Amino acid sequence: MRAFSLRTRVAAAAALGASVLVAAFAVSMSVVIARNNVEHLDRQLDTASALVALNADTAQQFLGRLGDARAFAITLHRGPDILASTPTRLPPLSDGYRTLQVGEIGYRVKTSTITNSDIGPYSVSVAAPVEMAQSITRAQQGRVLFAGIGAIAVATGLGWLFGGAAIAPLVELSQRLGDGTTTWRPVRSGVREANQLAASIEAMLDRIAQAQDRTAAALETARTFSAHAAHELRTPLTAMRTDLEVMYGLALPATKRTEILTDVLRKQAGIEATITALELLARGELAQSERHVRADLIEIADRAVADAARLHPDIRFRVRTAPPLEAMCSPTGIRLALDNAITNAVRHGRATRIDIRAERRPGQVRLTVDDDGTGIPEHERQAVFTRFYRGVGAARDGSGLGLALVAQQAELHDGSACFTDSPLGGVRLALDLADPGTAAIGASRP
Repeated sequence: MRAFSLRTRVAAAAALGASVLVAAFAVSMSVVIARNNVEHLDRQLDTASALVALNADTAQQFLGRLGDARAFAITLHRGPDILASTPTRLPPLSDGYRTLQVGEIGYRVKTSTITNSDIGPYSVSVAAPVEMAQSITRAQQGRVLFAGIGAIAVATGLGWLFGGAAIAPLVELSQRLGDGTTTWRPVRSGVREANQLAASIEAMLDRIAQAQDRTAAALETARTFSAHAAHELRTPLTAMRTDLEVMYGLALPATKRTEILTDVLRKQAGIEATITALELLARGELAQSERHVRADLIEIADRAVADAARLHPDIRFRVRTAPPLEAMCSPTGIRLALDNAITNAVRHGRATRIDIRAERRPGQVRLTVDDDGTGIPEHERQAVFTRFYRGVGAARDGSGLGLALVAQQAELHDGSACFTDSPLGGVRLALDLADPGTAAIGASRP
């Protein structure tokens, strides 16, 4: 489909509108002109009829001798008899105006009855060819049509001229969008629609820029994430391959084979744990704060401690805050953070006692996990939240992702995570979660 410029469309719209108006005006004027010309012809017939009536006796003597030359025709009737007539004879008619065909010529006729006459009542019919009025009508209608065509042409030209000025702001917007510049500077043109369009384009470009920034950041995160994941998985896989090649190529005693198989299984479990943590991290990247609900943090902590106590029966677990303490959060995310904090304290800190507390602060809720383990050196307390980072005292089979998951959940809750000294002798993990709620914190458990 062929595309036309907006200026052309404006001119075409002006021409179409003018055509409709001119057509309506021309039709009405044509009707008025035709009617006026017929009325004018009727006035002429009135004058001629009155003259004939005043001079009826003289008219009877001369009508038969005059030729009408297809102009006025006059006929005097007394009943069905013709008293006198021009060569064109009109039939007996009742009083009034009418149009009739006599031979090949159309006539406009006026008939009137004369009663005050010495010869008795008679009728006078005076006729004039309608061609007289029709020729004048056609001439006048032609002038109206010519003026209408001129008006359409003028409207088209003005539409083209003023349309160009009206769409100039839009043309400027189009040129600025197509000039290849990366910045957008809105210019107010004084045309409301153009300003609205400029504002909409500005908002759209801002959204596109923000989306591009988010996409670029996500791609950079994905590249870094993939590189670290590949590195962390490649090392144990290479070691497993070496162990298997040794078992395949050498005749080893049963104890040695058992030792190698145990090492392979340990590495396989580590790889599985790493993959699970990577999956959880990826889910966290896609998490949305709009999915947060109001939940009881103490209830979540109780469930986490109950499950951990079954896995580590030798560890003393306590939740030292009584429920309820509700906050807007992701229950799954909070449970994930607590599970990883407990696992980190047991596996890497070799803790034997873990206490969990919660308290409400202005605009936030703080969860703390205290342990009596070996602790974390102060210079490592920030670095341990980095993905794939393993502290000096960490167990060999760690993935380096547990505390990264904790930090991610804190960030998803518009909060933060940090380590400080614990009153139990190990370290305290403080997890701050943003929450504008005002629910009261429960009393401490005995």
